[in-house]
Amino acid sequence: MSTENLLSLKDDMVAFIEGHGLHRVPGYVTEDIPSIVWDGQGNPDAWKDFVEMAKHAGAPFVTFSEMALEREELDELVDEAGEMNFPDEEATELVEAQWLRKYAGMLGYIQLGFVYQGLVFIHETTTEWYERYQALLEDIESFQDIVIDDAHHHDHDEDE
Repeated sequence: MSTENLLSLKDDMVAFIEGHGLHRVPGYVTEDIPSIVWDGQGNPDAWKDFVEMAKHAGAPFVTFSEMALEREELDELVDEAGEMNFPDEEATELVEAQWLRKYAGMLGYIQLGFVYQGLVFIHETTTEWYERYQALLEDIESFQDIVIDDAHHHDHDEDE
């Protein structure tokens, strides 16, 4: 998706879903639920095909979840990236976290879903910056896991 803020797309989605007589249920389909991700094959309007398929399948509702980049989460991310790379102020993670500040308050991710024969079908629309944000979160979380595991391993060495 080339846009930096999905707010106007969200409005279009809401109108389109309601225009098809479907209800929206606020809910996010997590990774631990059996699901099939809709492949839009680069079509920016694939979400419309998804909603039409939900109606065709007889779904009474579509789940609707959105994620915006909150300033508090971003400030925390910048702090964690800074701690992770202290004293290197040019570290990739810190630079990336600071670059994301311009997207604070913007809508970067929308997930639609519907249930059919025991499976959840989902359609995700995301911005490039939100994908970079998610990748940065994963990088920092992985680093913290390594530090915690190392500290835990070190504690066991002292016990012996």
